[in-house]
Amino acid sequence: MQARLSFVGIVVKDMARSLAFYRRLGFDLPPEADKEPHVEAELPGGLKLVWDTVETLHTFDPHWQQPVGGARVALAFTFDTPAEVDAAYDQLVSLGYEGHKEPWDAFWGQRYAIVHDPDGNGVDLFAQNA
Repeated sequence: MQARLSFVGIVVKDMARSLAFYRRLGFDLPPEADKEPHVEAELPGGLKLVWDTVETLHTFDPHWQQPVGGARVALAFTFDTPAEVDAAYDQLVSLGYEGHKEPWDAFWGQRYAIVHDPDGNGVDLFAQNA
């Protein structure tokens, strides 16, 4: 028996606000999805990123509670150039999303930055340095 990762799920307080953030990272999500309690986006290779409202999660896990003490999972998005990392970070922060760590040249050879999505999840932005 071998399990295969099928999707990564994000629990959201405000679907429209969350989807607006991920649209800025290139997800093609239709406007009508903003009003849905569950949204899926298929990624290359068949993996899915899914969003569920807190209310939807409570329909099958009524005891679920918001984690405390920081995020336990982060999503990471790669860009073609270090300049694109800087531009994406600047754009997201200018739109009111929380910048956690401004772009820097990491010792492992990448331009790296961290923002938080509307629900406080860490979203890493990175590109190989030339």
